[in-house]
Amino acid sequence: MGAVRQKELLRAGRRAPDFNLTRLGDAGETVNLGKLLADGPVLLAFFKSTCPVCQMTLPYLERVHRGRTPGSLTIYGVSQDDAETTREFSQEFGISFPMLLDTEESGYPASNAYSVGHVPSLVLVERDGNIAWGLEGFNKREFVAMAAQAGVSPFGPDEDVPEWRAG
Repeated sequence: MGAVRQKELLRAGRRAPDFNLTRLGDAGETVNLGKLLADGPVLLAFFKSTCPVCQMTLPYLERVHRGRTPGSLTIYGVSQDDAETTREFSQEFGISFPMLLDTEESGYPASNAYSVGHVPSLVLVERDGNIAWGLEGFNKREFVAMAAQAGVSPFGPDEDVPEWRAG
């Protein structure tokens, strides 16, 4: 019996798959990638609330969200949990960027379209709909480079941030 090949996150230069996901909130609005890209580049942060690396990474993404240069990029959490769990996660970890629901009940349509095999997975989609960058897990150097595109330095000089964590 051979090893099973893991899914590989979509690579830079490929066209980003469209999706229809419910936005967390009172209205339960359904959004697609085209609508999100109307305001500029989008960073999709696929996560699950029980993932320790997600719990470490998303607060750093919140720093990027709060400090970003207008029009540089908009961050969207893509939660693989239900609405209540996602809401609780956002409150517990101080996350204010918008959340989209990509649930087991719906068959994880976005996660499957982007070949997300591990969380966290980050995918930067340029305004033209092409993928510019992707990362599975946490890599400090790549995270710093992504944050620089938004005009943000995400880590303090004396902050002890791991170089790498698997998703």
